[in-house]
Amino acid sequence: MKATHKRILAAVVAALVLPGCAPLIIGAVAAGTATVATDRRSTGTQLDDKTIQVRVANELRDALRGNDIHVSVNSYERRVLLTGEVANDALKAQAGTVAARSKDVRMVNNELTIATPSTFGERTDDNTLGARVRAAFVNTREIAFNSIDIVTERRTIYLMGAVTQKEADVAAHVASRVPGVKQVVKLFDVAPAGSAAAPVPGTTR
Repeated sequence: MKATHKRILAAVVAALVLPGCAPLIIGAVAAGTATVATDRRSTGTQLDDKTIQVRVANELRDALRGNDIHVSVNSYERRVLLTGEVANDALKAQAGTVAARSKDVRMVNNELTIATPSTFGERTDDNTLGARVRAAFVNTREIAFNSIDIVTERRTIYLMGAVTQKEADVAAHVASRVPGVKQVVKLFDVAPAGSAAAPVPGTTR
């Protein structure tokens, strides 16, 4: 990876996790995100995804300012996942529209729940559960675990990544068997049968 890409990627990640950068948007980084060296995405695509996360989070913060919400933004191959809680269907729809219109976004999975924002303790439990799922993936030979992003919200596991159908099925099965997991949602980009998993066309550099 070029040194410039390393510096930019580090800066974007720092912006995502620093307190106060996006006070209405919490948890903008997927639990157990793949490492740069082993991720199936190109370095450029990884940088694009981090940039999209920051951009969408900031746009949602501005659009939904003043509302009591908890929204997490994650992106894989320009596919944006929204999770968390908002007060009503109108806010959920607005969040989805803002994300869909954001620059470079390919598609949006709006998984926001109509509920009061989760507590700090609940989010901590979700992070712990996500780490357990990651550990289960590490111990499963059939899974390219560093190519799968795990997002955990209210004990529901969302799986994102570029995988084969077998990897998708095994990952979902393994995640579902981790104690505490309520539901598993597959949001994979699945490679055609007989081919290796590859990045989405048009996203590599």
